[in-house]
Amino acid sequence: MSTRDIAWVAAGAAALGVLAHGHRGLMAGVRRRRAPSTKGFEPPSVTLIRPIRGLDVEARENVRALLDLDYPGEWEVLFVFDSEEDPAFAITQDELGRHPTRAKRVELLVAGEPPPGMTGKLNAMQLGVSRARGTLLAFSDSDTRPEPGVLTALVGALLEDARTGATFAPVYAAAGTPLAGDVGYGLLVNAWYGSSVARAAEPDGALPFIMGQLMVFRREALQDIGGVGSAAGQFVDDMYLGRRLHEAGWKNRVIHAPLRIVTGNLELRAFLRIFRRWVLFSEAGLPWSFARPNWVRGVMGWLSWGGLVAAVGRRAWGHAAVAALPIGFSVWSQLRLQRACHGPRVSPRHYWVPAVLPLLGAGVALSARVSRDVDWRGRSYRLDSRAALGSALPERTSL
Repeated sequence: MSTRDIAWVAAGAAALGVLAHGHRGLMAGVRRRRAPSTKGFEPPSVTLIRPIRGLDVEARENVRALLDLDYPGEWEVLFVFDSEEDPAFAITQDELGRHPTRAKRVELLVAGEPPPGMTGKLNAMQLGVSRARGTLLAFSDSDTRPEPGVLTALVGALLEDARTGATFAPVYAAAGTPLAGDVGYGLLVNAWYGSSVARAAEPDGALPFIMGQLMVFRREALQDIGGVGSAAGQFVDDMYLGRRLHEAGWKNRVIHAPLRIVTGNLELRAFLRIFRRWVLFSEAGLPWSFARPNWVRGVMGWLSWGGLVAAVGRRAWGHAAVAALPIGFSVWSQLRLQRACHGPRVSPRHYWVPAVLPLLGAGVALSARVSRDVDWRGRSYRLDSRAALGSALPERTSL
């Protein structure tokens, strides 16, 4: 065997070893998720605030799921819109009229346009807090569909420890009839972010940040950091608030009960825009220790693809087979982690998506460095080097 052959085999074996080591660590994190507590608690009142802008996939079903929560204590729901002209306003209003709920109070609020230096979501959250009557404050993203018991699980975990300031649900993305973009988004949320959250969490679920698609706060914890308004000027409110709570000595804890992000009809190009936004989100509060394993996985993917292309170009089929082994393992690993994190099965016709996802990730990360402009929920923002709000851009119609 020539020196070149030995080098190729060694490089393929090294990449495969690095990926296998990373996979074991991620699966170990997923498997050690703490079991739900069986300890009873006296349920405090909860105000659940859901900012909405634009029509999400299956928006009516998402509203209905929120109204179907079975929290045993007193709870209320505040849906907050920028305007009554929002296309989701009439749908939400109609659903409230026809669907019974155990919530004591349900209201539709209008927040208006956000002031400079504040996202529309944070503006809606602030209005909701000002109208809230509950002892605890909860925030719910409009593209999520909670199971009936998830709010009870969140509150139960919050009350287990007097220093827990916030709890949040682990998310997974799923579409009914997925396109390539839905598959990519699902893998990003489930196999990459979801498994990394599980790996980074302490045995009790504690983390130095929050991924807040559904999160519950103690009021006193929020007061300690200046309330939700302290996130003014930030692009990503949940990660910022979670970091501030951690710095103030409060715990953020991820619970056991999963929360579905509803996707559908997502073309690959639209997914890449979301992917880019997630990369920018990650700059606002994810520690390097959390992000590093994903970067390592991405680099191994790039090296393997580079080796494969070079070998095929030279018609060195043995070298090509060696380079393809880490790529195949990466696909298997992502599919395995996807299922372990509550995600749906991926059809074989979409196996090419996990194969190229590391390549796409590098391009998206580069794009986020070159341009700091980002669209989110029909508004455009320019971010500074810390992923905070720099200046508002002219409003666009894309969501």
